[in-house]
Amino acid sequence: MTEPTPLPTPDKRDALRARIEAAERRNAERNLADQARDAANAAVDYTRANPLTVIGGAVAFGLVLGLLTRPGRRVASKALHGASDAISGAASSASSGVKSLTSRGGSRLGTMIGEAAVAYAMTIIDDLLDAAEEGKERAGDLSQAAGAKAKKLSADASDAAGSAADSTRQLARKAQEAAVGVVRDLRRRTQG
Repeated sequence: MTEPTPLPTPDKRDALRARIEAAERRNAERNLADQARDAANAAVDYTRANPLTVIGGAVAFGLVLGLLTRPGRRVASKALHGASDAISGAASSASSGVKSLTSRGGSRLGTMIGEAAVAYAMTIIDDLLDAAEEGKERAGDLSQAAGAKAKKLSADASDAAGSAADSTRQLARKAQEAAVGVVRDLRRRTQG
């Protein structure tokens, strides 16, 4: 049979609580600068442990950012066409001993594959930019709708305030007329 786990004694519980409270106080005393310093140290340690991963990630991130701009896409297209031409040239010079028909077919194939890859990448990037533009337009539409609704609410509030002011004026006139009537009655009674 298994023995039930003994419950901690009150002294052990108190000691555990004291350790937990001390840890919580230490954590509360740490300020944002300490946390930022720890995060920076962790990033440096990771970079030292995995330099190729960090460099590869930075290069990939830079390429993605560059491809999101039209000039970046133009440069990438030119580079890809240049690489395609270089591959074609290398293929044609390497196969100079082979029949002319075979070398031209390989060159064309490399060019076609390169151009297809660039066209596909450009299509995806253009679609992303179009989606971003559409989102921007929708945000503008929502902004205009919100502005129109705010103007209507402002006009309604102004009308309500005007109605309240008119009602207040009417009540003030009635109160004034009633007060004048009470004062007349008091004068008549005191004089007469």
